[in-house]
Amino acid sequence: MSHLNLPLSDKSVQKYLDHLSDAYRKHSWNENNFSKIINVRSIANSLEERINIKEDLKQLQDLAKEDEDMKKLAQAEEATYRKRLDDLEQKLLQLILHDLHKGSYSNVILEITAAVGGQESMLFVKDLYEMYLGYADNLGIEHETLELDRADRGGIRHVSILLKGNLAFEQFRYEGGVHRVQRIPETEKSGRIHTSTASVAILPEPTDIEINLNEKDLKIETMRASGAGGQHVNTTDSAVRITHCPSGISVTCETQKSQIKNKQIALLKLRTRLYENELNKQIGIISELRKKQMGLGMRNEKIRTYNYNQDRITDHRIENGTMHNLKSFLAGGAELDKLVNLLRDNTKKQILVHLIKNLEKEVK
Repeated sequence: MSHLNLPLSDKSVQKYLDHLSDAYRKHSWNENNFSKIINVRSIANSLEERINIKEDLKQLQDLAKEDEDMKKLAQAEEATYRKRLDDLEQKLLQLILHDLHKGSYSNVILEITAAVGGQESMLFVKDLYEMYLGYADNLGIEHETLELDRADRGGIRHVSILLKGNLAFEQFRYEGGVHRVQRIPETEKSGRIHTSTASVAILPEPTDIEINLNEKDLKIETMRASGAGGQHVNTTDSAVRITHCPSGISVTCETQKSQIKNKQIALLKLRTRLYENELNKQIGIISELRKKQMGLGMRNEKIRTYNYNQDRITDHRIENGTMHNLKSFLAGGAELDKLVNLLRDNTKKQILVHLIKNLEKEVK
């Protein structure tokens, strides 16, 4: 977990921490929105310690008011307690933000596609492909190239890579978007700088779908099976209708004379319908993610620019996102890792701002 310098002196940050402390003290986690997104157990000890330090500080301040001789001693003690409190609050916020920010994907698929710039764009895809393989190797992330569409002159039209393990999503999640390159192509005789783009998408690997049917979620009804013309084909309640209450999906089976067999077939049909729903949901989410990240591949959609002439990389999402040494950066080493950490910290600070704004809305 990287170190975040969060604005503890900000009144809104202190108000947010006080809100969490009060909720913890009153055991009212279930009554506030934050309990739904925060792993309480991971931060409970820190909240407990914060409450105790705040109480100790109040006692010291009261002591200094009552006893003049103890005032200097209390002031020295207060400085120690405030340092402990600052360190604890930084740790507490990092725990909260880490918990909210972490991904749950075990594997991800990284796709790179040539966009604006023709042949030069395809050569840039090759550079990005090698950069990401190098980064994965440096991090010890296992990878497998799933698709590789090579172009003439050594370029790549499209490539997709499977990155395995929880670390993959954590380290590559910020790479999705349009990447822009500015450089003089080898075929350019006049020395004119060309601008080309490539689109990168980071997608969760579709998971194996497990359908677990909970008995309390099922409404099972029996009825008499009917044949053509509405005539009963038997006089027992052998037909079965099962409704899955959470989804509203209902299936019926009346093909067998045995109610038990009809129930087994109905359950199988229900599992199949639920599986199809989940699969379509996964495909829809992944398709939407791809669309959002890849955009149209236009030059003005860029998230990052690689300028060869100035040996500079600029990530346009953060203020301090400019670095140099392109050759080392494209090797997927320490420079890329440093930028990923900056993007991660920036995202966590945005999450904190979002949490505070939500709290302010609740208070109003």
